[in-house]
Amino acid sequence: MYEWNDTHRELRAEFAHWYEVLGDGHLEADREAGLPTRKWEQVRESGLLRLPFHTEWGGRGLDLLSTMYVLEGLGEHCRDGGLCFSLCTQIVSAGIPLQRYGSAELKARYLPRICDGSLITAHAITDPDGGSDVLGMGMTAKPDGDHWVLDGDKVFITNGPVAGLIVVYAVTDRDLGPFGLTAFLVDRDTEGVVAGPDVPKMGLRTSPLGELSFRDCRIPAGNVLGRPGMGFAVLDHVMQWEILCSFIVQAGAMRHRLDRCVEHAGRRRQFGRPIGSYQMVAGQIVDMKIAVETSRRWLYDAAEGLTKGRDVTTDIAIAKVLTSEANVKSALSAVQIFGGRGYLAETGLEKDLRDAIGGTVYSGTSEMQRIRIARMLGLKESQT
Repeated sequence: MYEWNDTHRELRAEFAHWYEVLGDGHLEADREAGLPTRKWEQVRESGLLRLPFHTEWGGRGLDLLSTMYVLEGLGEHCRDGGLCFSLCTQIVSAGIPLQRYGSAELKARYLPRICDGSLITAHAITDPDGGSDVLGMGMTAKPDGDHWVLDGDKVFITNGPVAGLIVVYAVTDRDLGPFGLTAFLVDRDTEGVVAGPDVPKMGLRTSPLGELSFRDCRIPAGNVLGRPGMGFAVLDHVMQWEILCSFIVQAGAMRHRLDRCVEHAGRRRQFGRPIGSYQMVAGQIVDMKIAVETSRRWLYDAAEGLTKGRDVTTDIAIAKVLTSEANVKSALSAVQIFGGRGYLAETGLEKDLRDAIGGTVYSGTSEMQRIRIARMLGLKESQT
């Protein structure tokens, strides 16, 4: 696995103070839900949003692996899972595809404000009826002179209720399959864009989630990322970054949970012995250790392969399934190890469990990831 040096460790230490600050008051924030303005201002001040962007735009110029290493520290020491999720979305939803596929004019217009967090971003992928079938989405874009006209609806948009810039994926030619999808940069105040309210959900409550509708929404042709028909390539690049960044945060959270359980199992006594001396408790903690180390290895190895230009489609799908499901199991084990107190809101463990469950759904469900892996193995699905 990738080896970290003193520069990496110093980089993570640089943000250690902010990890704690951003997680302060996480239980109250979870109850209140929504993205607190004060917390977002702290995110901006921390500089975490600048990590993978070129210095030309105000970024830190870090590579993918270094960015993930810092984000793993965030997951380990910041207990506000929703805020971490919105922070990762801010980085990957618009900034990452804009940096790679955007024109010089678009980069100059948007990237400095994405880096400093003054412009909150989101990406609109999922249709109300489309789900995982991206190519079957109903959202369309039709050319009209030097503009495109977008029509359709999008759901399950992280940061949607507060985003000022959205990357919208739309079908521009249904007959072309993967080459008929295009990605557009859309300003929130564009005529025809209507944003819905924050939608209540099980977990990640400090990360706002909403719906967006687009009605005769005219977008300049210059706002296309890459060129028409490149949307699938843009989306693939974004999803690779999204999975690697979001789930290394989960690996960090699993590490924190493991440490809590080890400490608790050594301190808590029943029948005259620490509960960690009982095989059933020790076994759960060992499984938590195996899970976090395995998840980290898959995530970092996939990231290293991606930076070297290898096809890591299967690796990323495996890393996503493994980490998301291990995180749920880890959270369940922590509740069990803490017993009655683990069930109480005051420990934050029930919140961890609610947050973890979402990971098996967003960024491609576990079921869809397994289908992807099966296809890469050459297994064909029945057409009947």
